[in-house]
Amino acid sequence: GEEALTETSRRCLVTGAVRPKTELLRFVVDPQGQIVPDIAGKLPGRGLWVTAQRAIVLEASSKRVFARAAKAPVVVPEGLEDRVAALLVRRCIEILGLARRSGLAVAGFVRVKEALSGGKAALLVEATDAAADGQEKLTALAPSLPRVACLDARELGVAFGREHAVHVALGKGRLADLFIVEARRLQGFRAGVKVEVSER
Repeated sequence: GEEALTETSRRCLVTGAVRPKTELLRFVVDPQGQIVPDIAGKLPGRGLWVTAQRAIVLEASSKRVFARAAKAPVVVPEGLEDRVAALLVRRCIEILGLARRSGLAVAGFVRVKEALSGGKAALLVEATDAAADGQEKLTALAPSLPRVACLDARELGVAFGREHAVHVALGKGRLADLFIVEARRLQGFRAGVKVEVSER
């Protein structure tokens, strides 16, 4: 059967599968005919949608998929999949930075522990290179809380204006939801990314 395309779903150019936009990446053709990843989904132009997985973006790049979809010659930049991964990392850092400035995110074991104990956290973010014992102690405080590990301690630190951060708690709201979406997309490009969300 032909699944209906809605405002929230698109068809992947490579696999042909209709998926939620949150599982896809939007690309556009810039005025110079270059394929540009549009991570935030805000660039002008017709969107070319591809599943958020390194292998699928690679396939789109190598098999003229973009050119066929754009019905025009396009230039696919070298290492497009690495560029996407870097942009997704930057987007995750930006979301955390926004949350920190809005008072919705705290970093550091003690502050995260306080946020968890006080029921103020909606999401626990751990560095991918965090030690297991600290993670276990925090998880024990809020076992049902979604947990994400998609950035290393240095990258988490960037969001908090310090050298590194290992444990982060994010408060309820749009930014926490958005962070989970971007972490899931990053999962398709980076080994060792964990997104544990109990489907309620």
